[in-house]
Amino acid sequence: MKKIPIMILAFLFSAGFVVAQNTAWKIAGNKITTPWAKKVNPLNPLPEYPRPQMVRNEWKNLNGLWDYAITPASEQMPKVFQGKILVPFAVESALSGVSQPVGQDNILWYRTKFTVPSTFKKKNVLLHFGAVDWSSEIYINGVKAGSHKGGYDPFFFDITALMKGSGPQLLEVKVTDPADKGPQPRGKQVSKPNSIWYTSVTGIWRTVWIEAVPKTHIESIKLIPDIDNQTLAVDVKVADQLQGDMVYISSWDGDKMISEKETAIGSVVYLPVREPKLWSPDTPFLYDLKIIVRRNGKPIDEVKSYFAMRKISMIPDENGVLRMMLNNKFVFQYGPLDQGWWPDGLYTAPTDEALMFDIVKTKEMGFNTIRKHVKAEPDRWYYHCDKLGMLVWQDMPSGDLGGHSWNTNPGMEGGNDKTRSAESEAIYRTEWNSIIESLFNHPCIVVWVPFNEAWGQFKSVEITKWTMQKDPSRLVNCASGGNFHEVGHILDMHNYPGPVMPKPEIFGSKQVLVLGEFGGLGLPLEGHTWLDKNNWGYRSFRNADTLFMTYDGYLNQIVTFINRGLSAAIYTQTTDVEVECNGLMTYDRKVVKVPESRLREATRKMYEAASIIKFNK
Repeated sequence: MKKIPIMILAFLFSAGFVVAQNTAWKIAGNKITTPWAKKVNPLNPLPEYPRPQMVRNEWKNLNGLWDYAITPASEQMPKVFQGKILVPFAVESALSGVSQPVGQDNILWYRTKFTVPSTFKKKNVLLHFGAVDWSSEIYINGVKAGSHKGGYDPFFFDITALMKGSGPQLLEVKVTDPADKGPQPRGKQVSKPNSIWYTSVTGIWRTVWIEAVPKTHIESIKLIPDIDNQTLAVDVKVADQLQGDMVYISSWDGDKMISEKETAIGSVVYLPVREPKLWSPDTPFLYDLKIIVRRNGKPIDEVKSYFAMRKISMIPDENGVLRMMLNNKFVFQYGPLDQGWWPDGLYTAPTDEALMFDIVKTKEMGFNTIRKHVKAEPDRWYYHCDKLGMLVWQDMPSGDLGGHSWNTNPGMEGGNDKTRSAESEAIYRTEWNSIIESLFNHPCIVVWVPFNEAWGQFKSVEITKWTMQKDPSRLVNCASGGNFHEVGHILDMHNYPGPVMPKPEIFGSKQVLVLGEFGGLGLPLEGHTWLDKNNWGYRSFRNADTLFMTYDGYLNQIVTFINRGLSAAIYTQTTDVEVECNGLMTYDRKVVKVPESRLREATRKMYEAASIIKFNK
């Protein structure tokens, strides 16, 4: 028999392996999908570097096909798994290849093996999870590495001591998630989706990855720009530092160094940024940043980052009404309520291109702002907002709903905060703190929103003041839509379908006045809906022209509100989501219901109205 050359055998084996791997996964279910679903590579899903603001060269993506099993809560780690799941897509999603619920009485198990690159030798290995919803335990080679509770914040473990030799390492993950049966933050997830409530998400839903670091390494960085004093404050935390170790920081405009400083570890560094190029939606300029830990003049660890010089603040106009200011100028902030859901990936966009698509389209429609609604996104979403120039209001994902009365009218009696258990309160505080810390350096974020519409709202004054102290560089919107309190920087009303605003003569000298939700104009399009019938909208239309006429009329009303004191407005919403058909785009992103140019032209009148507001010198 004629011998087959070794190179051809190797190719055939490789091709066979790819086929075998691909046949172990396919999109589950029969729901609509986005155009990017067919671009998902099960051998290398979401391969992009997951942490753009703290970049190291030595890393490895662990996304891909893992083993999975769903068992009753009483059972231990299974010896036999049910099949393959595509990480990092939640088990309920079509792109996971599973599309099955887990439920509060069951456990979701994961198992995979990975090898550590040879370049990681003599370094510590950190295992990172972008997000796991909700409670997770991590095991390396059968030994517990650690546990985490929180569905929206990244976490990691140093697994160096748990690894064996140079061969494959066993990684196992145990996940539980009570969904809407527990007090934890969950956003709009429910076990029985309906109306404005969507399919539950369980397990890993952001990238899993490892990186190599020296024993002495940079743990975190905190960046605070000051455009008035033309400086950037940089606070660097270093693990296992030795006496005499120094931190060297330099800022760059392309290939041109702007400033540099070297100092002892532990003190905040103030880098001068002379005549700064200010970041805004029109000019989203980003500077590069390099941070190096040095020992005896030699580099020990290095990360690359970026920053922007921008300022968010509030000052009164000539009538004494507070206005929201960007870089000391009044910029009317207008954008959509963005749920961040996908018909194929649920919480997870199919690809990085898809993740960026919604932001690009939002900008093409004339918006300069996005309110990220009761969900926190992966770092790369905020990175795209930073690069493209999109202002972001970041909500805390809501949880522990019910047990309250809701006052929708500021200044009137009737609203009462919820009384939460000690466990529920601790869960909220821990995760809100972690979300702020993980997203702190993104210049796109200009507003923190601790609560939405009294959904689990508790100790409003205390939580809002804590958030303001945590980050004095941004504005804090205590409760978008109420319950209302005279705390925080913003008074935010909701109204459907048409716009309203708080009375400036009563509230305008105390807080910035915004319309945090309005609109919800529905237009279900056949072939692009989650269900064939029983789709829902705050107000439904038969065609796009009639919908646009109503929408444009609403914007004309907002122009009059801007003249009276309104600083911002949020329209519901970016896309349809499941049975909710209030989107400017269909859920599958295949149809923009009203042409982008028409929407963009309609917004111009609001920005023009804001440009002529006068302020005392």
